[in-house]
Amino acid sequence: MSQNPKPKVKLYTTVFCPYCKAAKRLLAEREIPYEEIDLSGQANFRQFLQDLTGQRTVPQILINDEPIGGYMDLLEMDQGGELWELLEGTAEEAV
Repeated sequence: MSQNPKPKVKLYTTVFCPYCKAAKRLLAEREIPYEEIDLSGQANFRQFLQDLTGQRTVPQILINDEPIGGYMDLLEMDQGGELWELLEGTAEEAV
């Protein structure tokens, strides 16, 4: 029996972003490991995010390379239980 690989969470941020800090805090409180990509020094980061996720704001959060949105989306998914379903791989199975 093979195990599902751990979901990979990527968090695109900038230094002076309060929503970025809130997203990192929520993930840390839930003990969800993530990779932070700080875009502060990139002049064209908004275009990069637009191309990657369809959004131009930070934070942008991806789980298994699928964009889920920003902090408010993450919070809503957490409060509704959808975050854990996605992380555990049960969201697709439930469809």
